[in-house]
Amino acid sequence: MERTSSTGLARTKSDQLVETLAAAFKSPVSQGEATGTSDGSGTLSRKSSRRLMMSASPGRSGKNTHIRKSRSAQLKVELDEVSSGAALSRASSASLGLSFSFTGFTVPADEISDSRPFSDEDICKFFFFFFLNAYLAMWITEDVEAGTRKPKFQTEPTLPIYLKARMAIFLAIPAYPSYHYNTCPRFSLFKDVSYKVIIKGITSTEEKDILNGITGSVNPGEVLALMGPSGSGKTTLLNLLGGRIMQPNVGGSITYNDQPYLKSLKSKIGFVTQDDVLFPHLTVKETLTYAALLRLPKTLTKQQKEKKAIDVIYELGLERCQDTMIGGSFVRGVSGGERKRVCIGNEIIINPSLLFLDEPTSGLDSTTALRTVQMLQDIAEGGKTVITTIHQPSSRLFHRFDKLILLGKGSLLYFGKASEAMIYFQSIGCSPLIAMNPAEFLLDLANGNINDVSVPSELQDKVQMENSENEPRNGKPSPAIVHEYLVEAYETRVAEKEKKKLMVPIPLDEEIKAKVSCPKRQWGASWWEQYTILFCRGIKERRHEYFGWLRITQVLSTAIILGLLWWQSDSKSPKGLQDQAGLLFFIAVFWGFFPVFTAIFAFPQERAMLSKERAADMYRLSAYFLARTTSDLPLDLILPVLFLLVVYFMAGLRLSAAPFFLSMLIVFLSIVAAQGLGLAIGATLMDLKKATTLASVTVMTFMLAGGYFVKGVPVFISWIRYLSFNYHTYKLLLKVQYEHITPMVNGMRTDSGLAEVGALVAMVFGYRLLAYLSLRRMKLQSGA
Repeated sequence: MERTSSTGLARTKSDQLVETLAAAFKSPVSQGEATGTSDGSGTLSRKSSRRLMMSASPGRSGKNTHIRKSRSAQLKVELDEVSSGAALSRASSASLGLSFSFTGFTVPADEISDSRPFSDEDICKFFFFFFLNAYLAMWITEDVEAGTRKPKFQTEPTLPIYLKARMAIFLAIPAYPSYHYNTCPRFSLFKDVSYKVIIKGITSTEEKDILNGITGSVNPGEVLALMGPSGSGKTTLLNLLGGRIMQPNVGGSITYNDQPYLKSLKSKIGFVTQDDVLFPHLTVKETLTYAALLRLPKTLTKQQKEKKAIDVIYELGLERCQDTMIGGSFVRGVSGGERKRVCIGNEIIINPSLLFLDEPTSGLDSTTALRTVQMLQDIAEGGKTVITTIHQPSSRLFHRFDKLILLGKGSLLYFGKASEAMIYFQSIGCSPLIAMNPAEFLLDLANGNINDVSVPSELQDKVQMENSENEPRNGKPSPAIVHEYLVEAYETRVAEKEKKKLMVPIPLDEEIKAKVSCPKRQWGASWWEQYTILFCRGIKERRHEYFGWLRITQVLSTAIILGLLWWQSDSKSPKGLQDQAGLLFFIAVFWGFFPVFTAIFAFPQERAMLSKERAADMYRLSAYFLARTTSDLPLDLILPVLFLLVVYFMAGLRLSAAPFFLSMLIVFLSIVAAQGLGLAIGATLMDLKKATTLASVTVMTFMLAGGYFVKGVPVFISWIRYLSFNYHTYKLLLKVQYEHITPMVNGMRTDSGLAEVGALVAMVFGYRLLAYLSLRRMKLQSGA
């Protein structure tokens, strides 16, 4: 509070100083000149500031631009006083042959030539205003650097990317009995064609249009909104523009600075999905820090990357919740708006040139949604290209978009400036009869609903020409007729003009185009760094799950029950040895069954996160897989230690150091092998219900073939026991406990055990290799 009050006092004094000195040196000027000067020295609008920024060189610091705007905003003096000062500076600089800039405006050359010669008094006034201007610039600079003003959002320079789209794609998906892709004939890249889904049934084939010849463009510094009713193709169009849907045969064209899409563009594209895909047990700070360590370039040190994450936290206003867990369905965490800002922070942390967002305001209240869209505006003003889908924005949100694409049933109904959308639809005879939100009006038209909308004469004539049986109720045209009219109106009035604009080449130098077309993929960290970061992240995320009270209670209660049932059993008698053999078989089955059904959930639960992060090239798949499988081992081996410490001594097993630690190692090897089977099943099916069913049948088969229930297994099925980790674990446990008593237990020889150890080691690596190959072959939703 003291700092704020002192800052306000200093600004008040500076304003008074400017006004007093300007009044003292006031000179007569014409009203027209004063008016013209005030226009030039006023606060910059968003559009004009954007043009100023875009015309600057790429290396120009955004901080100076922010200081320049702040200086213009703070010097709020009377227009005639500022004009007189500006006139004096113009008169003084005219004789010197200079163009002098005061408080953010520059005098045109034609005004300099018309200026009068200056006197000694004019020279004094010139130098006074010159030093006053320099002093205020220095004072405001110190004010910004001191932190009293929030710096402009994402001020570092960004590679400008101009996106153009002339789209035509076919996709065939049979609905039954299985998925199969067919390639339809490709049309010319210079003509707009359609994106269709061919649904193949048993006896019929149905085509469904998803997108019909979408054409448009968006430039740096602009926010493009994709709007339309549900099922109109907004998300499909966004995924196509962002490179998230990659098909081998694609009609139409999508270019970035007149270059096609390459995988190297992933490092310049940010994509925020509609669902907030985040780890629930990580804090906000940890989430953004891990993203910074993985995605920022190698040229930055670890400290610089961590500082960048902190800067993004403060830019997004997340400093109050930076140490709070993200949360999820069963974990309390941050609010919905804060979670959405974390998702945006994950993408803007790399300073992307293109930012795609899929319905970023869904589920948010109007104030939070407005704050989110305002943040997108600030991001765009930093020289970035922002494209977002929006479902039903409020009127305040709608007026903040620069460009708008209105979709209806996959067809383009409007593309252009958002501020001119209402003017366009009025020009084709569709005007609201009552005051309403422009977004609601446009969505009604896209749905074919023209209630409270004036019906154009051409549409009325078209309705009258239809058969009476096709006429809708109350004489209103049907939604299909309205949709057809809107599509025809756009194609005849606007489409050709927009297509001609897209044929104009982008005025960019070859260096910028080369940066976009560079085929080499750039990783933010080395393979070892990726593995280390993902290993630490995995332990932090899953420690809450592994050490939950439910799992600890399950393991310890089972151990206590087993210890009580086999309390101080004696292996010296045949009956006691038989009882202890049953305990060892249960241990082999329990620590084979338990890890399998834990590992099954690993990849299916993280599929969305894997698709999102792999689409952004955050890490290599091999680094993720190895980190994911090894980060579970320290956590998975703690509970078995507690289990054996309870069971081993309560049941009175062989009390010696070597048998105890050998039994521990055998159980560990069994757990790792069983985990590999669970990972392979989960990665191959990627469906929890199917994976659980298959795992149940597999584990039951391995258990029955383990040699405890059935001694004489038929020859044609006896080979299954050699694939069973239960069988090899049980045999090794018998050897450790009873090799000094008898060479055979329950028909099994307690031989050297090298074959059993080799089989378990082969399962450890073989099952994991199968899981990795399954992930490599999996077609991620992101198209990575």
